[in-house]
Amino acid sequence: MNEFQIALHNPILVAPVAGWCIAQVLKVLIHLCITRQWNWERVVGGGGMPSSHSATVGALATATLLIKGAGSFEFAMATVFAIIVMYDAMNVRLETGKQGAILNILIKNEEIKARLGETSKDKWTETVLKEYVGHTPIQVLVGLILGIIIAVVACQNL
Repeated sequence: MNEFQIALHNPILVAPVAGWCIAQVLKVLIHLCITRQWNWERVVGGGGMPSSHSATVGALATATLLIKGAGSFEFAMATVFAIIVMYDAMNVRLETGKQGAILNILIKNEEIKARLGETSKDKWTETVLKEYVGHTPIQVLVGLILGIIIAVVACQNL
């Protein structure tokens, strides 16, 4: 068995990758159902329901728990990493998205453009900032639950 095949049989690797992929597919489908519009950015973009960040780190921590045990150094590292990533997704990145939405409104405002004296060199007013970069607490929770389920399934045959 080569190294690639060995990696494909490692649930601590497979579960988080599957968590990210499944969360991204669900995110696209949920967005499509709600808006009735296909959005390619949703395929790999951040934000939305469920949180693929939380699904990934939730699956990583859970698979590590199931394989290495609660007292292991690896589980401690995976858990702290998961907490940091989920906190960041709910707080820092969510606030960044809110700021992006507000700035997009300001950038489109013709009065502001006129006051700033937009020149041909100054293309910042053509910029559209990302608004879907963070997650609400429920999006993070659903992603975490999804990740836990995926890790339990991935570790079933051990």
